[in-house]
Amino acid sequence: MKKFIRPSLPVSAALLSAFAVWLSTAESFAADTNDPAYQTWRRDYGPTHNERMQWWRAARFGMFIHWGIYSVPAGVYHGQKSHHIGEWLMRDFNIPVAEYAAYARQFDPTNFNAGQWVKIARDAGMKYIVITAKHHDGFAMFHTKVDHYNVYDATPWRHDPLKELAAACRKQGLRLGFYYSEAQDWHHPGGAAANKHPDTDVDTQHHWDPAQEGSMDEYLQNVAVPQIRELLTDYGPGVPAVLWFDTPVGMTDERVEKILPLLKLKPNLIINNRLDEHHLAGDYETPEQHIPPNGIPGHDWETCMTINHTWGYESFDHDFKSAETLLHNLIDIASKGGNYLLNVGPTSTGIIPQPEVERLEQMGRWLKVNGAAIYGTSASPFTTQLPWGRCTQKADGSDTILYLHVWDWPGDGKLPVPGLKNKIVKAYLLKPNLLGWHKRLAAANGSGGVTLAVPKDAPDQISSTIVLKIKGAPEIE
Repeated sequence: MKKFIRPSLPVSAALLSAFAVWLSTAESFAADTNDPAYQTWRRDYGPTHNERMQWWRAARFGMFIHWGIYSVPAGVYHGQKSHHIGEWLMRDFNIPVAEYAAYARQFDPTNFNAGQWVKIARDAGMKYIVITAKHHDGFAMFHTKVDHYNVYDATPWRHDPLKELAAACRKQGLRLGFYYSEAQDWHHPGGAAANKHPDTDVDTQHHWDPAQEGSMDEYLQNVAVPQIRELLTDYGPGVPAVLWFDTPVGMTDERVEKILPLLKLKPNLIINNRLDEHHLAGDYETPEQHIPPNGIPGHDWETCMTINHTWGYESFDHDFKSAETLLHNLIDIASKGGNYLLNVGPTSTGIIPQPEVERLEQMGRWLKVNGAAIYGTSASPFTTQLPWGRCTQKADGSDTILYLHVWDWPGDGKLPVPGLKNKIVKAYLLKPNLLGWHKRLAAANGSGGVTLAVPKDAPDQISSTIVLKIKGAPEIE
């Protein structure tokens, strides 16, 4: 992932400033539509954007998986715990290429079960998975023919987990996407590196080991481009559904032009906005570890977030968000028109940590009842935050269904819907009672909006859903 400042190490003010600019541009398209990379993407892929995005917009919830040989040290190097994220261990401690590569010989995830991983995602209510095919450490988590630095040839395990996950996703009805670090590659000569420890860099490309020195253009030609071609051609129809690029250090328009034509190999492919250094080309924007206060109106977007503090597994990070926080995040994001890509970080033995599984199970139980209020919905029509929770909506012929996500259940039996002027067709609780009935609710229009009469007790302690069908499109003062 992009967050690469390690607090325990000195960082220049210039780097912090540059990082802030980088972060802001990752979340909104720049106004310079004359950018060549953007123009090429818009010409070749813009006309099909809405068609390609239909399933993604309906999905709303996906699983991110950060898995690689960094799960072997699990955030600890020579007895020192990382103060950063697990998959950045090599750069955080400037581990020499050969020393880091030796972790591959210890990577033997005999507990990996693709069907089980996909079932965890499906039972959580997730509709797609994005897994790290290659992170910044340069280690391919698939059977690439480019070189032997990959999970099949360099480990005792000799599996291609992407192939097994592709088969499991087809069987269980989920879409599969691949994360690929196109620019940063700390193993192959010429791969880019983040400007993190300038005092120890050996060249202007911010390498710390002479083994990394080389031409970035040759790296792209000999490693990134052929590996991306493999990912787009070797895993069957519909896979990958998404290519998730990251940290486009040094990805000039000319370098992006080496990759953009490959996307035609999968006509329905979706890509995020982290391919080029200006974050212009791509189908959707990618705020990381936070939810934009107002969403990103006019653009497709996806918040990616960890369940604890790290993406790649760290053995000592036990500070997990609660299921309530994660569900409120999902609802908040859906109410602003975005998707939620929630990360798990499996161990080197191939196990998704149980605390993460437990929280996903809780989310799945909620979505089994309330999924209609998330999947296929669009952003709230209310321009201000509702005092008791959030709202999502769907068109229903000429009418509209508003899903009211009530986090703070009213104690007086009255739920105000401020500013709503439409005539009410019907209102009811989405969660059925023991007999399977959905309790109908009385609704009254007034000068300040609509007031609903609700039961004393909330149907759900985390978030209760009220279905409010109104005549026509929402009219809100």
